[in-house]
Amino acid sequence: MATMNISLPDAMKAWVEAQAETGRYANSSDVVRDLIRREQVRAEKIAAMQTMVDEARASGIDPRSIDEIMADIRSKRA
Repeated sequence: MATMNISLPDAMKAWVEAQAETGRYANSSDVVRDLIRREQVRAEKIAAMQTMVDEARASGIDPRSIDEIMADIRSKRA
């Protein structure tokens, strides 16, 4: 495992250490690793959502009215 040294303001350092002291984490490094993992998952979800938005925009605008769209959805559910 690689080592990285980072600088934190005192308030952030105290918060990380307090999280480690709760017993949920073994040490401060575990807290930071968990935060990074969570951010990676969040970034992946955002990227997937952006892909869906891009695909939806590329597919064009549906010429039907909202009432027609809802009627179509209802008929497919029945």
